[in-house]
Amino acid sequence: MEAGPHDTDQQQRAADGASGLSPDGPDDQDVLAEQVEVELRPARRLRIWQLAPIVALAAVGSLMFGFPLAFGTGGTGGAGAVVAMLGLLISCCAAGWGVMAARRVGHTWPGLPPRGSGERPDWRVIALYAGMGALLVALAVWRVARLR
Repeated sequence: MEAGPHDTDQQQRAADGASGLSPDGPDDQDVLAEQVEVELRPARRLRIWQLAPIVALAAVGSLMFGFPLAFGTGGTGGAGAVVAMLGLLISCCAAGWGVMAARRVGHTWPGLPPRGSGERPDWRVIALYAGMGALLVALAVWRVARLR
């Protein structure tokens, strides 16, 4: 014998030939031939025309940062350090622009919860990101300061 209550109603319908379950799809009379489902909003993703100015600005900024540091002779009176810091500033602006564009389409930083989920981010992940950013800024400033 089976344990638990028996559904005599279900057994009665099974004996009559009606399963009591509907098929997965709609009934044939409910389907309209000309009905087409269309997504109202396009997929949220970064397009090439959105990425091109960000990448171009980052490339210009990194070249401005790299060339005076690599080929600076020091005889220009500190102009190489100014150009390098300007390139660093432009590169950081491009990075921020890229992060904001990615956030707008729904991307998140690894280890952080999705936007609007209501979850709190882990403090260790925040501390790791802040430490990495501070380290990169300190290394860049130290490298430019060595030009003088």
